Amino acid sequence: MCGRLPDSEVALTALGFSTQIVFLLMVAMIGLTVGTVALVARAHGAGEAGRVTHVLMQSTQLTGLVALFVATVGNLLAPWMLRLLGATGEPLVVGLAYLRPLLTGSIFFYMNILYAAVLRGVGNTRLPFAVAIASNVVNIVLNYGFILGGWGFPALGVQGAAYGTVISYAFSIVLMVLLLRRGAVPGITVPLRICKMDRPLIRELWDVGWPAAGDIVILNAGLISIVAFIGRIDEVAVAAHGVGIRVQSLAFVPGMSISQCAGAMIGNALGRGDVEEARRVVRAARRLCTLVMTVLAIVFVALAYPIVHIFDVAPGSALEAYAVDWVRILGVGMAPVGIWIAYAGMLGGAGATMRSLRINFMTTIWLQIPLSWVFGYPLGFGVAGVWAAFPVAFIFKAALGHREYTSGSWTRTGLHA
Repeated sequence: MCGRLPDSEVALTALGFSTQIVFLLMVAMIGLTVGTVALVARAHGAGEAGRVTHVLMQSTQLTGLVALFVATVGNLLAPWMLRLLGATGEPLVVGLAYLRPLLTGSIFFYMNILYAAVLRGVGNTRLPFAVAIASNVVNIVLNYGFILGGWGFPALGVQGAAYGTVISYAFSIVLMVLLLRRGAVPGITVPLRICKMDRPLIRELWDVGWPAAGDIVILNAGLISIVAFIGRIDEVAVAAHGVGIRVQSLAFVPGMSISQCAGAMIGNALGRGDVEEARRVVRAARRLCTLVMTVLAIVFVALAYPIVHIFDVAPGSALEAYAVDWVRILGVGMAPVGIWIAYAGMLGGAGATMRSLRINFMTTIWLQIPLSWVFGYPLGFGVAGVWAAFPVAFIFKAALGHREYTSGSWTRTGLHA
């Protein structure tokens, strides 16, 4: 919808910068979510329903604190972070207009992530899926109204996208809480009161969650480095990067869904002490993730032009050329991405998040970022060279993930890995 605005190139450029900041500020929440899923899956596998409810209550309170921190610090630092990425002039102004309401309403976004994760940990993916469908319908309607001024709404452009998103997340969490409190999922009770913080439990969540949060920091460092490198070559490439990241985010959904469900099943199996079942889940997830992502790779490479034109990119423009290149580069890397995603689910479900952090650190900080600079500048491949290092890093991630699987240490270390 933003691609259909009169100043679409500015809008997409602003979104390209802003998306990286939103991802970066999700770090603490991702860590908390991974820790919560690991603990909930283990407790559910061991048949400890009271433990599941207790973890949910503590995580809910921590999520509120994380959201308050992100809303406050994010709004204060947003202009500085956008400038650091290379945003100037109109893209900076538009990017701030998008970021501020989104950051202010982060509590709704984060609560949705948390409750969907907890339900995944107990094996229920249908309820969050149904709620997500309803929320996205609301989001599409509100985005159309607020972005383009349809149905009597004020036409707010890119800022309208933020308002529509925040309202749809608020709708989603209200619907989720109402359904859970009416017994939609037996054994899951949503707390509506404040309870005393359980320090030992918070310590467990920290032990599992901080390496997962570190993973996101490193992933974002890699993505931010791409934006910084290409922004200094051609700012139009940042808009193309934003288009590609949105396509990539959608394409990652099937693989990530398989990985997340596999992680919950692995946690359940290890909670019961059934190591062989956990191994079977890993093998099945690896096959399925690789198959799904390979099919998507073929689609990306073969249909790059139609995919890019969904965003109403002008034919023959520099934006079109950059976006097509980026989508095809992402497509080439899909198969190793699928393998790594499966192994990431294995490590997360086992609570061995430190191992995942080490792999991401080595492949992103020591490989991807230096290669992006070398390909883009000294070797003279420009924007395409900067992007090319991204799939190369995933080939090494997949190889290192396979080494972790064959070592078998993840089945023994559990939450203390």
